[in-house]
Amino acid sequence: MANINFPEVKDRDPNAEVDMEVLNDTIEYIRPAVQADGGDIKLASVENGVVNIEMLGACQGCPMSIATLKSGIERILKDKVPGVIEVIAS
Repeated sequence: MANINFPEVKDRDPNAEVDMEVLNDTIEYIRPAVQADGGDIKLASVENGVVNIEMLGACQGCPMSIATLKSGIERILKDKVPGVIEVIAS
């Protein structure tokens, strides 16, 4: 896997557009952890800083998937990807 250089949060423009390359690289970085539990994630859409993630496999219908999305995936994406303000599940 490529080494990802994440911009520091303090150096970001709060009105920045979502950097799609960094977003896709970060999803690839997260994916193995989700796959280890029998699930997967797929980027569904991005609009106005809101990232829509499709939960797949064991994650579909799992009651813990929302906790995984909000406390795990959203936290990482907001921290690592300029422009991300929220992550929702489709």
